[in-house]
Amino acid sequence: MGSIYSEFLSALGLSGLSNLLSAVVVLLICLVIIKIVCKITDRLLVRARHLDETVRRFLRTAIKIALWVLAVIVVAGTLGIPTASLVTVVGVAGLALSLSLQNTLSNLFSGISLLFLRLFVVGDYVEIAGNTGTVQEIGLFYTTINTPDRRTVSIPNSDVMGASVVNHSREPRRRLGFTYSADYEDATEDVTAALLEATGQDARVLSDPAPSVFLSAFQDSTVEYTLYVWCKTEDYWPVYHGMNALVRESFSRHGVHMSYNHLNVHLVP
Repeated sequence: MGSIYSEFLSALGLSGLSNLLSAVVVLLICLVIIKIVCKITDRLLVRARHLDETVRRFLRTAIKIALWVLAVIVVAGTLGIPTASLVTVVGVAGLALSLSLQNTLSNLFSGISLLFLRLFVVGDYVEIAGNTGTVQEIGLFYTTINTPDRRTVSIPNSDVMGASVVNHSREPRRRLGFTYSADYEDATEDVTAALLEATGQDARVLSDPAPSVFLSAFQDSTVEYTLYVWCKTEDYWPVYHGMNALVRESFSRHGVHMSYNHLNVHLVP
């Protein structure tokens, strides 16, 4: 009777059944560990308030994928499958995938770097790789900006990381510089007074730092003056476009002539 029972268990493959049961137990343990690790990761990511939500989602996904790959390898080892070969296959597949997606991965890691470094945020007015505009989105692969003429430009993140980035919104105030030409016959005091009066006509021009005027150059037919004013960053373009009209009106009130290049010919009898 005992021999028959042994033969029956052998027929069922007791060793294989034992491995299968062990694999199921290991899988359940892996599921519990994955759940615990994911919860801990979520708590840590929530506390890291400086991280962008896109980075949080990417890290959650990457950690979960890594845990599942590790779980599959452990379960495969429990079933008696050679894990060395499996790891080799995964490594080769990963290498082939990375080579085929080289540019994409470069943009991906550049995007993660941008989100960590925070060179700019959504809403900033920036200059990137010859493009100027307001940042609309910082994605994992592309950075999108809206230009002043309402064009949407998507720049690969690898190009952003390799280019000089000028962030005009980082500081709360910006300085504007204007150059105006006046006639040689106009007194410097009159030109200076006219320019400073023009700055007082725009309430968006800051009084601290105060506007300043400099005689900057003597040209062939004109004298050049440079006007510097400060304003809030969000008022930059309104002040930039409105100052010229104010200066023209102020010059007219003060009798200052906005000169241009010309040639005076004197006839001597």
